[in-house]
Amino acid sequence: MPDQIPSPSVLFVCLGNICRSPLAEAALRHHAQEADLDVIVDSAGTGSWHIGKCPDPRSRAEALRHGIDIGAYRARQVGPKDFTRFDRIIALDQSNLADLRRIEPAQSRARLSLLLDHIPGMAGQDVEDPYFGGPEGFEVTWHQVSEAAQNLVEALLQERN
Repeated sequence: MPDQIPSPSVLFVCLGNICRSPLAEAALRHHAQEADLDVIVDSAGTGSWHIGKCPDPRSRAEALRHGIDIGAYRARQVGPKDFTRFDRIIALDQSNLADLRRIEPAQSRARLSLLLDHIPGMAGQDVEDPYFGGPEGFEVTWHQVSEAAQNLVEALLQERN
């Protein structure tokens, strides 16, 4: 029996894990399923104040507009074990990337990056936090995370071959 290639694993990280990172998680799950790619996907926040809460109602509404129900997702805080559990930890903005680099343990195996690094021409840019705005901000966030997730799926498929 040939060696089993382990499934790639991706963790998306934003500040509170109720707006951007759950949408990124949903987008990657969706695009991976469409591509028949087995991938482990999760999301977390660098902050602790939303632990156990479901995504923001505007995030849930935006995901539902695309046929994806994220109502069962629950916020959690990123921790040291995530750096050995996941191949890739992808931050939604520079601030959270800096926080991840600050807490990254020496034995980390995860590759850190920004989500928009996965969209040509947008490397180094932040996915703006839509939390303090209206539904239109969540629509913009969805388009960004969905495009990045689709490109990430393509990259993961190329790595697998």
